Amino acid sequence: MLRRQLTGVIALVVVVGFFFAVALPQSSAEERNHLASRYAFAGHSIALPASDKQQSIREVNQAYKHIGAWISSVGAAVAMNDLDGDSLPNDLCLVDPRTDQVIVTPTPGAGGERYAPFELDPSPLPVTDVMAPMGCVPADLNEDGRLDLLVYMWGRTPILYLTRADHHGMTAETYEPVEVLPGVTTGGVYTGPQWNTNAATIGDFDGDGHDDIFIGNYFPDSPVLDPTKDGGVEMNHSMSHAQNGGEKVILCWKGATAGNDPTATFMRAPADALPEEARNGWTLGVSANDLDGDLLPEIYIANDFGPDRLLHNRSTPGNPKFAAVETSRTPGTPKSKRIGDDSFKGMGVDFGDFDHDGLYDAFVSNLTVSWGIVESNFHYMNTAADVADLRAQFLDGEAPFADVSGEQGTAWSGWAWDVKIADFANSGELQIAQANGFVRGDTNRWPQLQELAMAHDSLVSSPATWPNANEGDDLAGGDTMKFFVKGEDGRYVDLAPELGLAVPVPTRGIATGDADGDGLLDFAVARQFAEPVFYHNQAPAPGGYLNLSLTHEQESTVGTAPVTGSPVIGAQVVVTTADGKKYIQRVDGSSGHAGRRSSEVHIGLGDAQGPVAVQLRWRDRQGQVHEQELQLSQGKHALELGDSVEER
Repeated sequence: MLRRQLTGVIALVVVVGFFFAVALPQSSAEERNHLASRYAFAGHSIALPASDKQQSIREVNQAYKHIGAWISSVGAAVAMNDLDGDSLPNDLCLVDPRTDQVIVTPTPGAGGERYAPFELDPSPLPVTDVMAPMGCVPADLNEDGRLDLLVYMWGRTPILYLTRADHHGMTAETYEPVEVLPGVTTGGVYTGPQWNTNAATIGDFDGDGHDDIFIGNYFPDSPVLDPTKDGGVEMNHSMSHAQNGGEKVILCWKGATAGNDPTATFMRAPADALPEEARNGWTLGVSANDLDGDLLPEIYIANDFGPDRLLHNRSTPGNPKFAAVETSRTPGTPKSKRIGDDSFKGMGVDFGDFDHDGLYDAFVSNLTVSWGIVESNFHYMNTAADVADLRAQFLDGEAPFADVSGEQGTAWSGWAWDVKIADFANSGELQIAQANGFVRGDTNRWPQLQELAMAHDSLVSSPATWPNANEGDDLAGGDTMKFFVKGEDGRYVDLAPELGLAVPVPTRGIATGDADGDGLLDFAVARQFAEPVFYHNQAPAPGGYLNLSLTHEQESTVGTAPVTGSPVIGAQVVVTTADGKKYIQRVDGSSGHAGRRSSEVHIGLGDAQGPVAVQLRWRDRQGQVHEQELQLSQGKHALELGDSVEER
């Protein structure tokens, strides 16, 4: 009898053996509690203005009606910055899909009564019920030293809300709405393109000294939110290689004025500024950052339904130009893990230096649901020898990044979205905060979605072939935020449950900033069709830190409203401590999916003592590159960057 069962016994032994051979190590409760003891966050409700509109799903094109929850699964967004000029990033710009409002409100806590929360008013610009806001990006777009707001939308081109020079207090009247593109309105009626934007970032892409705008559209131009239409819309032509999404656009700064009727003029760059393969993916996330040391920001585009794109910046002033770079395939690098050839569902991206080698690594959120659609996040480590080697490889079309998410314990997290790489305890090591979850309901729709995922590409482009996803249906609705912390063995552990962050409500955007000036990064979370939340950082024993406000030299400005200073977006900071350890960071123009970190550069220094060596590199308003070495005491510094550095 044993002989007859021997084959089965051997097979079982082999299977069990392989399971233990490949099973990822698990952290003990003791280790998790020890790691979590360095962190503490207190959640607070965020004040919102009243609204007569309340929805849990949007009105959509009739062709999309049976997948209304899917179409309504994005739009919650949050940015944190200093909008009122009090020198603290304690103001939020929120997009609430329950009301389709764009809201400016103070962060909770001390000073939370500085002004009443209010909704941005786009009038007299035409905004109708077939349009909806999707995100908000703060930046000084007319260069008067006051932060403005870029609001991108579905159904139209973005709107700039420029700060009036003589505003008194924070109200809807503080901002003047201006079209980002001229000529999109005729006789008070919107006649421009039907952009459906889900990603935007700001940076000096051509090196002329002025900030430009990158727009990443998701759906192709179409009436997605118009319930009076039945058709004229489509879905992705493939679940893994779709190239029929919305176009990618660079808007170049051309001029601006300050005052109570401020202006900012942008001109669309030629289509060939971007390589053809990067123009029409289904974009959900983007990050712009100088990776190769020339102060021209590269762009990483996170695409749903197909390959992400990393674009090497080869621009000259007035002539933006990018080239795609890709990771070479090797026996140890599967196609699905190659930049430029992956087949996953990119949702968000951020850059940070995980190993202190002075080179930026990256983290990309993907769809990684166990027993659902199991891909993996990308935890990309930069494999170049140094910045010069990285640039040489970029010029050869090579993207030298290797995914280590499996080894590092960061591969699987759920239906992931926004991601922020930051040091929340000033430990000297970076943590990874990640938004999670899709649509929440009572009816499990995973079986139908899995059938669609296995369907032939010829079927998925028609909305009619998609399974129901409506109000009450559930897809990863119980996924929770992740908070990955590096353990003693170098692997990352998700401590969200221990820290009270594992709330089973779908989240979309994460915004970070030191709202109260205590030297610790707080963060706000935008939740899809649920109330947003603010987490005040109460880390019990934080390390040292350096917080830098880097603004352009402001020769003169008009008006009496507070001047915060114009952030030097793209400026690079390298900090070297006495023990030789390096930290790098930049003034971020907006990275991720729907969350925007504040403009300050915040670096945790761990146990480092005393002043630190700081190297600053930046472009001035004339496009000239500057570099300066400083010795700075730990703590907060406000620096003005012109031909040289001046402390304010």
